Amino acid sequence: MSERLNTKQLSIGYAETMIVKELNLSIPTGKITALVGANGSGKSTILKTMARIMKPQSGSVMLDGKSIHNLSTKEVARQLAILPQNPTAPDGLTVSELVSYGRYPHQKGFGNLTPEDRSIIAEAISVTGMNEFRDRPIDRLSGGQRQRAWIAMALAQQTDILFLDEPTTFLDMAHQLEVLQLLQKLNDTEGRTVIMVVHDLNHASRYAHHMVAIKSGNVISEGSPQEVMTPGVLRQVFGIEADIVPDPRTGVPLCLPYELAAYKAAGL
Repeated sequence: MSERLNTKQLSIGYAETMIVKELNLSIPTGKITALVGANGSGKSTILKTMARIMKPQSGSVMLDGKSIHNLSTKEVARQLAILPQNPTAPDGLTVSELVSYGRYPHQKGFGNLTPEDRSIIAEAISVTGMNEFRDRPIDRLSGGQRQRAWIAMALAQQTDILFLDEPTTFLDMAHQLEVLQLLQKLNDTEGRTVIMVVHDLNHASRYAHHMVAIKSGNVISEGSPQEVMTPGVLRQVFGIEADIVPDPRTGVPLCLPYELAAYKAAGL
């Protein structure tokens, strides 16, 4: 398994509160990795630190053998892009203007967009299916369209690694599938490494090659969906009892929760 991105003894905290302690985690290159866990488990904190938005208390995030926190912001932005939770754009900003921001890491000084920049922006808009909305303000798009516009901006950075923090939050089922299928397409056709925090376990199992189950900042289980989506892991990580059944179309494991583990233990 090829790995460009990994953590070494990574500890993250706020003030006196330790969220993650001595985490060692490797991200498979060219695959989709889903971080899963209950609210407050530390998965978004891990994602933000790996993407260099947060600084660790100790340990390191290594990218191609170099500590990511020792690299310049522009150097990092040429190699990885992040879509945070619920990003916001200034009122009136159009899709094409937003996507053009993705070229900033590649510009020198305050230079204008080059023909190459414009070609890359057009390609990012086209790949995400946003051509008909390129001149529309972001605040006049649907939830799914808005997410696709932000993903297009990340693609315009032309990075091999893409981080997404709960990219389907607040979207209806159709728009959730729209975003997840786009990420799957980018991985299939361009080999981009995708790391995303996902709430829906069945989405994680269906779209990710690699899953990491996190509880209290610790990795409880990692591996293929078949290795991670087990009754024992779900009981330990989420405190639920669940049946695991194969997806009738793809064969990947699906989670059917039926009871809180605490209730079962208490005989309720």
